[in-house]
Amino acid sequence: MDSINDEGFSAAEGVEDDSELESTSLSAYDINSYGADYPLDSLAKRMDNDAFVVPEFQRKHIWSKVHASRFIESLLMGLPVPSIFLYKRPEDGKHLVIDGQQRLRAIQGFYNEVYRGDKFTLRGVREPWEGLTYSELPADDQLRLDDSIMHAIIFNQQNPKDKIDSIHFVFERINSGGVHLSAQEIRNCIAQGQFTELTAELNKNEFWRNIYGKPSPRSKDQELIIRVLAFLERGNEYERPMSAFLDRFTQDMNGASAEKLATLRKSFEGSAELCWKALGKRAFRPDRALNAAVLESVMAALARRLRKKNAATPDPEKVERAYQSLLGSAEYQEGWKRYTAAADAVEKRTNAARKAFSSI
Repeated sequence: MDSINDEGFSAAEGVEDDSELESTSLSAYDINSYGADYPLDSLAKRMDNDAFVVPEFQRKHIWSKVHASRFIESLLMGLPVPSIFLYKRPEDGKHLVIDGQQRLRAIQGFYNEVYRGDKFTLRGVREPWEGLTYSELPADDQLRLDDSIMHAIIFNQQNPKDKIDSIHFVFERINSGGVHLSAQEIRNCIAQGQFTELTAELNKNEFWRNIYGKPSPRSKDQELIIRVLAFLERGNEYERPMSAFLDRFTQDMNGASAEKLATLRKSFEGSAELCWKALGKRAFRPDRALNAAVLESVMAALARRLRKKNAATPDPEKVERAYQSLLGSAEYQEGWKRYTAAADAVEKRTNAARKAFSSI
């Protein structure tokens, strides 16, 4: 797991972002949860037709075949097994698997007789089941397995309906995969849509990759793309915490028109290209690492500048001079050096960056 120190610096990511130190109160949220019992054959079918969705970040956490076999053996013996935990997405009714993906994949694999690309025969279990597939089980054992029940705890957020903030906490605290989830990993799961897909595509842009460096294993690079576009579009509406601001923007843009998404694509790609040509590998690294606040304010300001009608693309040399002057500005430094998620810091750096690039 990447460590964040008390200055908001992730050594593994190489990104300074003290907004990661923020927390959100759950007191204003109404989370509803209820139980449901599923027969095993129904669970296998739901996994097959994607009614139950395993989030992308969990896909590598898979049991060995022996581990999966012993879980199936427990079911055949009628032993109690832990509940699974699901989040019901309001937009499509599908269930995200928060806890229990190994168990569900073991059930799915045994019914399909394929596990991790190989034929699923039970291994490391007692007789008479050792070496058998599902179809080779005695009929009474098949029926016992089909009728076995797994309990699920299902939850969703009732209010407020336009925010997903509280779901972050549930993902982080219930998931038992041993991985602390980043805000963007969670956002990719619970705010799926065309805008989320767009930002994943923009994350492959060659100029952006040159600026950021190697792809982030925790989706920090994708989050910064969302951050740039959110401040470009709604910087004047910013309210902390940063994560909630990005959540709301992502949700709204997932419902945006194709024309709007095309405009966002053009804005980000143009800004990334101009930043790379003007600043190169030094871009947004005023100190020891890439600084999220500097990146967000400069890229959003340049994207705004590129949207000016009938205006020529700024000369990279002029951009570089304006950037260096901006970094030396006392007002701008107050906006990116400390407490960068605070509203007054956001306002200072946003105004300073817009002023620096508006006339070039």
